[in-house]
Amino acid sequence: MRTMRQMWRGTMLTSITDGILCCLTGKTTSLVLPLESSEPSDGFEFVEVKPGRVLRVRHIKPERQRVDTEKQDAGKNKTTADCDGNRDASVRDTIDADTGTSVHCKRKITVYRNGQLVIENLGDVLHSEILQCQDGDLEPCSTVEVELADYKEMPSSPDPNPVPPVPLPAGEQKPAPPPRRRRRKPKRTVLIDSTQVISSCKGTHSDVALFFVHGVGGSLDIWSSQLEFFSRLGYEVIAPDLAGHGASTAPQIAAAYTFYALAEDLRAIFKRYARKRNILIGHSYGVSFCTFLAHEYPDLVHKVVMINGGGPTALEPSLCSIFQLPSCVLHCLSPCLAWSFLKAGFARQGAKEKQLLKQGNAFNVSPFVLRAMMSGQYWPEGDEVYHAELTVPILLVHGMCDKFVPMEEDQRMAEILLFAFLKVIEEGSHMVMMECPDTVNTLLHEFFLWEPDMSRKGEADHTVSVCDTVNTLKIKKPVDK
Repeated sequence: MRTMRQMWRGTMLTSITDGILCCLTGKTTSLVLPLESSEPSDGFEFVEVKPGRVLRVRHIKPERQRVDTEKQDAGKNKTTADCDGNRDASVRDTIDADTGTSVHCKRKITVYRNGQLVIENLGDVLHSEILQCQDGDLEPCSTVEVELADYKEMPSSPDPNPVPPVPLPAGEQKPAPPPRRRRRKPKRTVLIDSTQVISSCKGTHSDVALFFVHGVGGSLDIWSSQLEFFSRLGYEVIAPDLAGHGASTAPQIAAAYTFYALAEDLRAIFKRYARKRNILIGHSYGVSFCTFLAHEYPDLVHKVVMINGGGPTALEPSLCSIFQLPSCVLHCLSPCLAWSFLKAGFARQGAKEKQLLKQGNAFNVSPFVLRAMMSGQYWPEGDEVYHAELTVPILLVHGMCDKFVPMEEDQRMAEILLFAFLKVIEEGSHMVMMECPDTVNTLLHEFFLWEPDMSRKGEADHTVSVCDTVNTLKIKKPVDK
């Protein structure tokens, strides 16, 4: 214990000294710079998304696909009859992957001037076999009515001719309050009418790629368990370090860390590695970028996983946050911030969690990058309507002990989305994929393999909503001794 206290005091003294030097010189003492290029066998690549802006990417491509590529290149010179008679396994897998289940996605999204959002689901009934809810199937609902987040605190307009209240006679009860504000003229109406083909994505399918996106303060190392698990199953996995994180370059300009700048970086990464069917897995702030890519490329994004991503509201930085302090002050407070993140990000704070935090290189960014990231979270387009327009199947994973993202936010997200599965892991917190890797990997793999069952399509009315797929399941993981 004495040694730990000495180490803590030494870290605090070093941090305070560096902070004073930062204030005097105006330069940040600890910068995140790219590491030297790793060996090709490690699977690390450095991609220049813009001049002088380099991101480290972990790209693991199964040996099977490399062999298949060589076979396909060698087969270009053969005759058509020879190619038809000697198709390899990858070609068969690709053909099998094309046969999925076609689902009719139709919904009407109406935003009223009084702040009400009404979503009318008019498409097919989707009977899911994925991770059956322990409490039974929920009743299907054809209309979702919520109140926009921007209007929750907005007071109603006063009446120009108010009527004075009439005193009630003695013994009479107060009448019931009036109903909610009635809908007025629609402010905006969006009609979605498309067909979504949902298929099982196996590791043997060469047209499937998995993209993992971390959040603020993290790095691609937080996905170590997932990258190893799915690469062993044959999946092609791609995980980048955001700018200023991990081993990516850290520009010393705040504009480099806005949502739009980071989204364009990930767009370049996505376009570079994308296959025919791509699955996006995001954590925390990374969920917003996955949503952005799914909205921009609906034909390429096949499924999405949102891990502790929060509600479907537009992003806006908080003006009263501690991250609005100067970078030198944040540098002095960095040990306290790291400890606070450990307390809030993990359900337990033992030696195992501290080691995971160190191995995952989480919350190991310069104060300037941390401040710029928090201040640059401005994305007004990502509101409820933006999320309601998504037609891709989405798995929501929530850690019950998460102190950053309340359960209500993920539940609200599940209400807004068209195809949503909400799964709760009781033993997990904000970093649930590091705390409960086996449980998360099993959930994700089952979701990747899932394909909807439309055999009961004729048993119900087609105007019934697909929101009966919004289920909540609590998964109990055995405690490691």
